[in-house]
Amino acid sequence: MIRFRQNPAIVVLRNTVIALAWVSAAAVVFMMLITALDVVLRTLYRPVTGTFDMVRIAGAVAVACAIPYTTAIKGHVAIEYFFHKLGRGGRIGVDAIVRGLGMALFALVAWQSVRYGLSLRASGEVTPTLQWPVFWVPFLIALCSATTVGVILYNLLHPGTTMIKP
Repeated sequence: MIRFRQNPAIVVLRNTVIALAWVSAAAVVFMMLITALDVVLRTLYRPVTGTFDMVRIAGAVAVACAIPYTTAIKGHVAIEYFFHKLGRGGRIGVDAIVRGLGMALFALVAWQSVRYGLSLRASGEVTPTLQWPVFWVPFLIALCSATTVGVILYNLLHPGTTMIKP
């Protein structure tokens, strides 16, 4: 069997998407465990201090890290009724425009997240109860958004294929 060498950039992108998906899964499991533990310990009058802080951060991490994977497997909701009414050229044009807008949106989110993270770091913003620094969360959101831009670009350059099989 002949094997073709894959583009190293695509391999890095794919591995980043998979790693972020695992981070997202771990964040969801963490939220479930800490919430369940807090509920059980509250019945014993010993609640877990900072549960809200931990769940809030884990929720942001879970959502942000899931977006690149969902985009890679083309798992987003699509309205295809009107899309299929277009001719082949219309579909290609609309698809390119929508993907271009998606890349612009996520690039803007990445840029603004970095700016926001820098301002949080400069101000020393922390969580209310545990006093954990939160500047890293927007940086993670920026990484996930930049990764999503790469996935959308891959999908634009490789129509009809998925980067990752679900």
